[in-house]
Amino acid sequence: MATYSQFAEVASLVGDPARATMLHALMDGRALTATELAHAANIAPQTASGHLGRLLTAELVSVQQQGRHRYYRLASPAVARMMESIMRVAWEGKPVSVPPTGPRDHALRTARTCYDHLAGRLGVRLTDALLARGRVELDDDAGIVTPSGMKFFHKIGIPAEGLKPKGRRMLCCPCLDWSERRPHLAGALGAALCTHCLGEGWVRRVRGSRALSITPKGERAFREEFGVRLD
Repeated sequence: MATYSQFAEVASLVGDPARATMLHALMDGRALTATELAHAANIAPQTASGHLGRLLTAELVSVQQQGRHRYYRLASPAVARMMESIMRVAWEGKPVSVPPTGPRDHALRTARTCYDHLAGRLGVRLTDALLARGRVELDDDAGIVTPSGMKFFHKIGIPAEGLKPKGRRMLCCPCLDWSERRPHLAGALGAALCTHCLGEGWVRRVRGSRALSITPKGERAFREEFGVRLD
């Protein structure tokens, strides 16, 4: 069980603006080098290395050596859920009437990655559609795929391995969306669905952001397969 001092240590690490920026840069599930993270946080490479060392010690990020480069990623989906939850709390209290500050903010609210699964309006509406049609069932912290859900995911092309838990990771569970303030689908199934949407060309990554753009092919697939419209 985590102690109060451990809680305070994690809160302190995440509360630093540079470290928070680097963690958010890893929220799309990809691995980045220290140089790339330094650029994202607008700090010197040596400063970024010091921050990454502290994040590694706290097991908030992991690192993999490949050739001459070291690639950093979030240590687990739990870290991504923590970051998403902090964003939701940080958003609380802002007047609803405040307009978007720019197209990038609008894109993030429409569709984005939350670590390795779909978030934003797209992620929430897909989750709503799956629940309404009885393809998944979710409670506060876990979920199941129903028999009709198994048939549906097989039909749209998600392989059987995407419908199984991954090690200690749940098959599916809710993740509270910071911008919609409602759950989107996480877990192994959420990751498989995100991978499928990218692979099929239904969504595309937006360079330099974890926002996703929905393609015309995706609009049609989401409408015909899931009954979801985003207009």
